[in-house]
Amino acid sequence: MVKVKTKMNRRAIQKISSAQLQALEQVVDGKTEGILTEIANEQVVPKQTGELERGAWVDKTGLKRGKVKIVYDTPYARRLYWHPEYRFRQDKNRNAQGKWLEPWVNGEKTESLVGRFKKLVKRLAGGFIK
Repeated sequence: MVKVKTKMNRRAIQKISSAQLQALEQVVDGKTEGILTEIANEQVVPKQTGELERGAWVDKTGLKRGKVKIVYDTPYARRLYWHPEYRFRQDKNRNAQGKWLEPWVNGEKTESLVGRFKKLVKRLAGGFIK
């Protein structure tokens, strides 16, 4: 019979847990590398007056559970988002389209988002993650 005794490093676990939340917050709401800045730079949000783009914000009420939401709070945001068949003006935002968040949710931008998150967690964990 083999006996094993383990001892959990609670400080390390706490540091890693808090690093994940900090990294998530920085990825979605960072000033220069935040997702809203990235979306604006990609020029995918339909734009006529710019109100839809300016009305975007990050809802961090679920941050402690590891969930955040990107909210567009104009009355017409849902209609424009879920109807990619509309012909959007492309003189102000050259890549304007419906379902403009899809590249970050399930598409080509997902990997860069996950990669940024991983780098931040590793850095913020204070050396506990190699």
